[in-house]
Amino acid sequence: MSRVSFGRRLLSGALLVTAWLVTGAAGAGQVENMRLWAAPDHARLVFDLSSATRTHVFTLDGPRRLVIDLDDSRLEADIDRLDLTGSAISRVRTGVRDGHGLRVVLELEREVEPRHFTLEPNDQYGHRLVVDLEYPGESAVEDPIDPIEAMIREQEIAANRARAESGGGTGQVASEAAVALQQAQPHPRRDIIIAIDPGHGGEDPGAIGPGGTREKDVVMEIARRLQRLVSEAEGFRPVMIRDGDYYIGLRQRTRIAREQKADFFVSIHADAFNSPRPNGSSVYALSQRGATSETAQWLAASENRADLIGGVDGNLSLDDKDEVLRGVLLDLTMTATLNDSLTIGGQVLDQLGRVNRLHKSRVEQAGFMVLKSPDIPSLLIETGFISNPEEERRLRDPSHQEGLALAIFDGLRDHFQRNPPPASLLAWRRDQNRSTDGNAYRIQPGDTLSQIAARHGVPVAQLKQANELNGDVIRVGQLIRIPRS
Repeated sequence: MSRVSFGRRLLSGALLVTAWLVTGAAGAGQVENMRLWAAPDHARLVFDLSSATRTHVFTLDGPRRLVIDLDDSRLEADIDRLDLTGSAISRVRTGVRDGHGLRVVLELEREVEPRHFTLEPNDQYGHRLVVDLEYPGESAVEDPIDPIEAMIREQEIAANRARAESGGGTGQVASEAAVALQQAQPHPRRDIIIAIDPGHGGEDPGAIGPGGTREKDVVMEIARRLQRLVSEAEGFRPVMIRDGDYYIGLRQRTRIAREQKADFFVSIHADAFNSPRPNGSSVYALSQRGATSETAQWLAASENRADLIGGVDGNLSLDDKDEVLRGVLLDLTMTATLNDSLTIGGQVLDQLGRVNRLHKSRVEQAGFMVLKSPDIPSLLIETGFISNPEEERRLRDPSHQEGLALAIFDGLRDHFQRNPPPASLLAWRRDQNRSTDGNAYRIQPGDTLSQIAARHGVPVAQLKQANELNGDVIRVGQLIRIPRS
């Protein structure tokens, strides 16, 4: 073989190897972007991928690291743009693994419990790998409820539950709950806890207006204004379900409210439709039978699908299984809890009508996931249609945001001033005013208004009028005035 022939064959082989490498590189998946959100109890790292990719995630010690391997992938994202502030991650390193894979190493400042899953493309994103770094023992809220306040609320909840379970009659469970309630004496004068839930967050922007306004940003501004109003009102205390730009699963939002012993849960959103014409505010309470109108049904479905965008579909989390099984408790929502929701919703709707046009003149009912807490009155408020250009502009206006927040708070405050929880400061103040006029009586397990009225020789209607009661619902531990006959 001549040197020329050998050289040609060598060149031809080199070109074939080069072509194979280029083809292999072209076929590799790409990490197009990396996004990080930090929450009080976890951090979430999302990889935007050009195609579905096999991944391996594991931890290493000494020093503490989390390793994320992506098969047949290369990095196109700029990791230097990641803001690590508030997360458990101190540094991100990357490198090539086995010649054609990508290795991402997260250097950690604290112990984490990692969880990861992949998501299929949707209307907003392509293939994604989601890595959650959960912090053991941390609370999901910045300022969790004080243990003493939690104990008092537990006693109230136990007493109310015992009364419901006993069917209004007396029994061992009711007696034990009454004893527990008495242990909180002298009067606790606790704050009424309002759980404020700004919808969406993190990788879920919610609806986007024609001018590019993101729902998650607008509702956070309104929620923070509401938080300030609640905090400044004596006898009230706010709990922010989401206090930054990160995502929280729909079921977890109600779970946080229950853990914080909230008296009321309000979820704030901005509406959207496939037409720019609809406008106005709406208030929703839970409907056990689904939606009460076609619009409400469509809206409930679109809001509930946010879990798929956020990547917390119940099928992906074993932790959520027990919560789903507890769905039987939702039967309770059509009793006192749902009645309270509808009553408060009406008052909030009246106040919203003073600062904005109302899309519907009554409280709508739909099957929103965030309203499905069996023992907390809950509302979902659509502050306006972000899909309407004029309303989008108003929703960005700080003065309009303040007006919406004030309307929501005024509705809540009016209700709780008339119907304060028994152990609250507002109830104590009302009881003090009444104690000098007529006889006072504290509700015991098994009591009914008709029994109390007969026992004290006064008409039921007079008893209701003296205590500003709109219905027959009374609560264990509540102090009512017995008017002089």
